[in-house]
Amino acid sequence: MNSRRAALVGWLRRPDVQSDLLQVVKSVVAAVAAWILADAVLGLHQAFLAPWTALLTVHATVYRTVSRGTQAVLATSAGVALAFLAVQVGGQGVVTLAVALLVALLLARVGVLRQEGLTVATTVLFVITTASETGVGSLADRLAATALGVVVALLVNAAVAAPLGGETARRHIEDLDRGLGRLLQEMADGLREGADDERTWGWVDRTRTLDRRLESAWRLVYEAQESTWGNPRRRRAKDSQELSRVLERLEEGIAQVRGMARLIHESTQQAEDWDPAFRDVWVDLLDELGRRVAVPEADVRALRGDVDDLAARLSDADLAAERWPLYGALIEMTRVVIDIVDDVATSSVVREGSGA
Repeated sequence: MNSRRAALVGWLRRPDVQSDLLQVVKSVVAAVAAWILADAVLGLHQAFLAPWTALLTVHATVYRTVSRGTQAVLATSAGVALAFLAVQVGGQGVVTLAVALLVALLLARVGVLRQEGLTVATTVLFVITTASETGVGSLADRLAATALGVVVALLVNAAVAAPLGGETARRHIEDLDRGLGRLLQEMADGLREGADDERTWGWVDRTRTLDRRLESAWRLVYEAQESTWGNPRRRRAKDSQELSRVLERLEEGIAQVRGMARLIHESTQQAEDWDPAFRDVWVDLLDELGRRVAVPEADVRALRGDVDDLAARLSDADLAAERWPLYGALIEMTRVVIDIVDDVATSSVVREGSGA
């Protein structure tokens, strides 16, 4: 139970999860506020159009709320107008609904409505199947509800919770660093204990998990750039270009660790015995590297000298010749990972986030 609770807490602390949860909260607040205003305060008929439009309009940043929200508003308005015209011409019935949906789905394939095309058809379906009034006044009422939903969504996103995403992106980068460090430590522990095929292949899978987390980090970096556009609480632009460069380096680092894990897995499959002169020193080095990578403020640069010393000592050692390609590849990958982590740790955006 404690392990599950710890896993849940760890998941909730992830920056990408917190960003998604914030988006959920903003959407709920906007929809509920729009419904209360449209139904309880203004008494609009078909008040559901207000929260419906609010849900379609709220996005992660102010800029995206305006850009994508404009398309959603156009789609909703087009659906309301199309439903009104269809009922005026054909009355309420199955044939009218079928024709209106056909036209709506065709409109969804053209121009600015393409990304929000299904919204046109959905709005037509809701309006025709729930409408009790068909006059001009009802059209104005529905358009008013739509406009209300847009206004509420903009207010919620801009004034209530419009985060500047640079800090979230930096936290996610630090989280990726810690995950990579923990994996390196687990690899070192597993090699000391004599890991089998299943365990070593699990390390390869862990790098794929880090890759998926990296995709979330890229999304956060893009949102960090967007979050400064049209944000009334903007203080200064975030250096999204530097964040992108750091993520590219992390991507390369994860690929290097995946290569190390694959080589270890293949060696395990072939039941190779590593020379103690290499294994003991390199595993200790891998463990120490993992410990330092897991702490974003830690200095890893000094470990490069340890890697060079290991390579120099092994060049004079009497080791099995068939193992040298494996040892050489692991040493070089370790050196590359150290350089990458040092580059990431000394980046201005990472040091700013850690308070260094």
